Amino acid sequence: MKIVDVVTEVFRYKTRVVRDSEGHSHPGAEHDATQTLLRLVTDEGIEGYCFAAPVEPIQRLLKPALIGQDPFYRERIWQHFSEWQRLHLTVLSDKALAAVDMALWDLAGRALNQPVHRLLGAYRDKVKAYASTMCGDDLPGGLDTPAAYGEFAVRCKERGYTAFKLHTWMPPIPGAPDPRRDVAACRAVREAVGAEMPLMLDPFHNYSRTEARFIGRELEKLGFHWMEEPMDEHSMSSYIWLTEQLDLTIVGPETAEGKLKTRAEWIVRHASDVSRGGVWDVGGITPLMKVAHLCEAFGVAMEVHGNGAGNLHALCAMSIPGEYYERGLLHPFLDYDAPPPWLNEPVDPMDAEGWVHVSPKPGLGYDINFDYIRRNLV
Repeated sequence: MKIVDVVTEVFRYKTRVVRDSEGHSHPGAEHDATQTLLRLVTDEGIEGYCFAAPVEPIQRLLKPALIGQDPFYRERIWQHFSEWQRLHLTVLSDKALAAVDMALWDLAGRALNQPVHRLLGAYRDKVKAYASTMCGDDLPGGLDTPAAYGEFAVRCKERGYTAFKLHTWMPPIPGAPDPRRDVAACRAVREAVGAEMPLMLDPFHNYSRTEARFIGRELEKLGFHWMEEPMDEHSMSSYIWLTEQLDLTIVGPETAEGKLKTRAEWIVRHASDVSRGGVWDVGGITPLMKVAHLCEAFGVAMEVHGNGAGNLHALCAMSIPGEYYERGLLHPFLDYDAPPPWLNEPVDPMDAEGWVHVSPKPGLGYDINFDYIRRNLV
């Protein structure tokens, strides 16, 4: 089997999610947006798919190198493209590597009629989810006050979520960042859901050491499960200091570059208590499983960052295992359970007890509405 074409199809859809000047998602007025479907086409008629693929680097850099390749040589392809990043880092992101890698895994699953988590070595078929909020806002009835977070946490608990994570206020929201306001929101959530529900915090990512320590100590009093990325992750020494200062579990790194090598450095230097990685952070399923195995070797827990089919299949193949699937980003004004128009069903359905079930369908399990995509091609 050989790859004979690499196609990126851009199509329009309607959405009510907007991004502020810092890149954070919030609810807004309905507007047109675009999505991308990556298709890896083979000479045997089998294709592999991934959404949200960056078009320019894939078409200009990766497509010529993929044509003629055996799609089952995923490791060789990933290592090759990872080495290319040294001289192409301004255009060849980990996101581009991730899209190609996930499409290759999807193709293999479709060719072998197996879901990806079984190809990886299945450990389970479902995983508990936590509700992961959007960042705080100034929308009345949204996530505009500490009390609003508490009310939304109760709604999520009633939906079936067994854990809840706050993303608190970040610039450009007026008054952000504010450590005391973040703590007030965390306190409101704890009071609203009771003492037993695991709670997490993902605050502003550039607090100082003393601000991060203040927040952490307050979260210890509230019995929080973990905190992630309260400071710039390029300063590993700041995280070594913070983990020494707190009993609270610190999770990271999340966005720091360097894939599995950076996670290895954080582990051996005790910069966090729990490691972190997602398919879009480290360049695909192939390197994410390397991170999982690295953590297993050191006896360190690992939490998967973000949602989506790739992360869910990796979670269901991890023997550590990752404790939760991050389901979000959630907001009182939006219905996360409704699938996007290009899919006939969600990739991460959750039952009333808070379990997210991985798809048993071949590949990543996408049930794609190709008619919708064709009708809305750009």
